Amino acid sequence: MEENAIIAAISTPQGIGGIAVIRVSGKGSIDLIDSIFVSPNGKELKGQKANTAHYGSIADNNNNILDDVVVTIFKAPHSFTGEDTVEISCHGSIYIQQNILQLIISKGVSLAKAGEFTQRAFLNGKMDLSQAESVADLISSSSAVTHRLAMNQMRGGFSNKLSELRNELLNFISLIELELDFSEEDVEFANREKLKEIVYEIRAHIEKLADSFQVGNAVKNGIPVVIIGETNAGKSTLLNLLLHEDKAIVSDIHGTTRDAIEDVINIKGLDFRVIDTAGIRDTLDEIENIGIERTFRKIEQASIILWIIDSTTDDNHIKELSERILPYVSQQKIIMVFNKVDIVGCGVIMKRKREILQDMIPDRIFISAKYEEGVIDLENKLIEVANIPEIGEQDIIVTNMRHYEALTKALASVTRVQDGLDLNLSGDFIAQDIRECMHYLGEITGQISTDEILGNIFSQFCIGK
Repeated sequence: MEENAIIAAISTPQGIGGIAVIRVSGKGSIDLIDSIFVSPNGKELKGQKANTAHYGSIADNNNNILDDVVVTIFKAPHSFTGEDTVEISCHGSIYIQQNILQLIISKGVSLAKAGEFTQRAFLNGKMDLSQAESVADLISSSSAVTHRLAMNQMRGGFSNKLSELRNELLNFISLIELELDFSEEDVEFANREKLKEIVYEIRAHIEKLADSFQVGNAVKNGIPVVIIGETNAGKSTLLNLLLHEDKAIVSDIHGTTRDAIEDVINIKGLDFRVIDTAGIRDTLDEIENIGIERTFRKIEQASIILWIIDSTTDDNHIKELSERILPYVSQQKIIMVFNKVDIVGCGVIMKRKREILQDMIPDRIFISAKYEEGVIDLENKLIEVANIPEIGEQDIIVTNMRHYEALTKALASVTRVQDGLDLNLSGDFIAQDIRECMHYLGEITGQISTDEILGNIFSQFCIGK
């Protein structure tokens, strides 16, 4: 990134809308937009106060008016990027957007790369790296929970906790290294028992943050739910019912679904990635068999399995089918969904179905996908089985894989510090492990970073942010 270069991009989504926003940032950006801005009363932008909006027009090099606009100016360092920034709100015509952007670029401005505005905010000290990453999470948030987590991280909740841990480690290593400086005098500056207590607390905090990733990842990306069962059990009908749309083809012909069909549903603010799979059966159809193989692979990737069973199916056959399914199940949770209760009724047959495989699979629901009966009960059961703890506004939950990997490395380092203190190892070895732990925590916030890391992170942002 060229230092102080002016960059510009359309910040609103592609397509036609009521308005569009073109963002320009960099030293001299206000003067540059002044050269194409025409105010009704002839005022210049560069003489106006920061954080003010101004109505006028954008004129091209031949003084032709491109559009009536509202221009908002922000002055360094009090802007998103920390630089002089101008945002042009124009009408949402694609033609207008592109012509204004091309006019700006013709003045020597560079088209912003993906995430370049946020990268400048990080480089100019407006936010740390974890906060910058939360901007992308906030944009892509699809539920109240993911929005809350992204807002908490963007406001510095996660960063503040990491800063506290690094400061404690810094004080710790200062005492250790002070002892090393006076090793010949045999002076002890740090009480080893007290240090053990501090390290234990730091390790517990890091471990808690790392452990929260399991919940955070599920909340951010959606809990993977796989619908399995024999052909014509009602899997596709159930998927369509949960999605409230005809996503999957429903037919009485066996083997209609031959590949996985995936979509996201939101139940009470929690996202579930629901995947319909090919029906399990013995067949000579080569293509269908490939789909069935993929079904078993999807089982291994799921967190929750909805095993759809035709309620008219013989109990012994259900047990035989379980022998094919259960070997692929380890930590996944299974819900047995007995479908077509409209056919069998709710009498003695239903009572018998409740007892099938009860010792292995206690969670079960009885529905009629055809008549939309029992679906609310199934949704409530999904929430119950997912077992996601209630997340408050102040809770710190790790949702980013990069952060999780750094935390696991920091945890390994601080564990070695703990072991070193227990074994009364030399301060040299302990100090090295403390430095490693501080390094990995610093990677999360960007106190320690490389161009490669930054490039990888910000390349995943959208253009204009």
